[in-house]
Amino acid sequence: MAANAIKLSENQVKPVVDMLNDYLANYHIHYQKLRGCHWNIKGQNFFTLHIKFEELYTNAQLTIDEIAERVLTLGKPPHSRFADYIKESTIKEIDTIGMKDLDMVNAILDDMSELIKLERDLLDETDKVGDDGTNDMVNKFMQFKEKNTWMLRSFAGKK
Repeated sequence: MAANAIKLSENQVKPVVDMLNDYLANYHIHYQKLRGCHWNIKGQNFFTLHIKFEELYTNAQLTIDEIAERVLTLGKPPHSRFADYIKESTIKEIDTIGMKDLDMVNAILDDMSELIKLERDLLDETDKVGDDGTNDMVNKFMQFKEKNTWMLRSFAGKK
């Protein structure tokens, strides 16, 4: 088993992989929502948000790849079917066609809040089982979202 090669046991890896696959599912729905916001943004904030949504979905695409590769590093297969993503994700799809710009920002903020919650849960579990590699990866992803949450909240005029 690959996890043994990095000095983790099956008992340590199983809960982390399950959580990473749930995280992966949520990230895929978030990614597609960002793409929809990028494609369908209209109004006075078009130029600002079109660029920001592209930055965020590009980052999400890279993050998705790192999550899947970490699951493989731990010796398990990552989820790779949209049916699994939709079934397992707590983040839900939305129709971005005709959405107002600030409604899009709020939808992305809601996603980020959910992803940060999942990240904090993952950090707790990876700390408990001594999986520093996954912990470091997830912490980096969380820091990116925390900073962007602040920026988007400031853009939307929220405290």
